[in-house]
Amino acid sequence: MSNLISNIIEVEDSLEAANDWFCREKLSDGLPIVPPTVERVERMLGGTHRDPQEVIGSIPPKWAPATVEKIAINAVMAGCLPEYLPVVIAAVEAMCEPRFNLYGVQATTGYVGPALLVNGPIRKQLDINCDAGVFGPGYRSNATIGRAIRLILITVGGGFPGETDRSTFGWPGKYTMCFGENQEKSPWEPYHVEMGFQPEESTVTVCGINGFLPMHTAGNRGEQALSSLAEVIAMHHGVSRRR
Repeated sequence: MSNLISNIIEVEDSLEAANDWFCREKLSDGLPIVPPTVERVERMLGGTHRDPQEVIGSIPPKWAPATVEKIAINAVMAGCLPEYLPVVIAAVEAMCEPRFNLYGVQATTGYVGPALLVNGPIRKQLDINCDAGVFGPGYRSNATIGRAIRLILITVGGGFPGETDRSTFGWPGKYTMCFGENQEKSPWEPYHVEMGFQPEESTVTVCGINGFLPMHTAGNRGEQALSSLAEVIAMHHGVSRRR
């Protein structure tokens, strides 16, 4: 007997039918999802000892509760392995801290989305890419952990583009953005150590970032466009430096 309490949705027994349903209900990021069957979700929950009904936080703008079960469902949909689940849970916990301002991230007209920085031994255990092509494709852990976060923001928080997600253009990093710090090749101490954690601890840092520099101009003259471009360059120059 399953201990899951989420609603069971019955569709035709095919991958296409399941994906069609999620797209129609606006519960998808647009990419094919892994159908979150009871068996798959229970297997995903094997990656943690936490109670499936524990509420990790409330996800705006709906402010719906993100339980461990709901997080596991989205991890299945994203293609995660069970061992990734603790990282996804930790990232949700971090996003729900007031100082992250998740409501602002979800509802802004800008292009910001959550990025996950992973530190510590967990990087190697989960084969998280920390080196060449770190922001690109090729690694299941990077791709699916970040994607699980986006799906949670859509399915639990209700942040669907054009509705409560009011981003004027969005940006590709809102599909997924998860990477590890290359501690072994860095000349500085690891970021999590800088933040007060021990080197042997594993951490997830969440921050809101975007990859576009928006330029807005109210006129149709070339001089006005160039003036706006100069203002944007001056505004963003050097802002992202950490050290």
